[in-house]
Amino acid sequence: MIGAARHEIGRLAIWILDFALPPRCAGCGTIVTDVHSFCPDCWTQIEFLGSAGCVTCGMPLQATDAESCAICLARPPRIARTRAAVAYGDVSRGLALRLKYGRKIAIAKTMARFMAPLIEARGEGNLLVPVPLHRSRLWQRGFNQSAIVARELSRHTGIETNTSLLKRVKRTPPLKGMSLQQRRRLVVGAFKVEDRSTLAGRTVVLVDDVLTTGSTANACARELRRAGAARVELISWARVVRPAQFVP
Repeated sequence: MIGAARHEIGRLAIWILDFALPPRCAGCGTIVTDVHSFCPDCWTQIEFLGSAGCVTCGMPLQATDAESCAICLARPPRIARTRAAVAYGDVSRGLALRLKYGRKIAIAKTMARFMAPLIEARGEGNLLVPVPLHRSRLWQRGFNQSAIVARELSRHTGIETNTSLLKRVKRTPPLKGMSLQQRRRLVVGAFKVEDRSTLAGRTVVLVDDVLTTGSTANACARELRRAGAARVELISWARVVRPAQFVP
């Protein structure tokens, strides 16, 4: 009887909370019917990428039946599988900025909701590892947005999250506005695996908020593979698919 009463009280409390604080669109704040979702207007502005595209890098393949893009065929990347929930655009960029700089931590739940279905590496022993921040930037910001998203993904998928395995040991300036070659040079030697014994033979799924040129993720993958990871994959919230539209 007591248990049933507590259950009913809990349901009533949730109903009152939902009535007082109805779910709102993660993009614009309009009231919606489902939490961590989008209103019709924002939904139409988001390009959901899903599992389509190149089987390796995930880039959209236009008007072709090929499974792999020419770049991956010519030079297989260190990251065995890359997926992003959405294309980089006004709405997806806004969410990333509000999480990173606006401290809207709940946005990580929205991101994870759409990222989780794209993760295939759900076997025992696999790891979710967020792209790390240098300690100086972590102290300044107070949190790593990729680590928060990784924890939410762990709740969705059951995959273990390790936020301390990969460290950023080299402080680099912001990469905004730099060329691909400049980015690659800056991140050489920027990452280090702290405990190699926990990594040997495992599949690592790197977690990031926005994927632009992939220089940082590739530097992370290089260190993870050198430290013994059998396979490295990458999941992100948004990715740039049309570089000319990228606004740093």
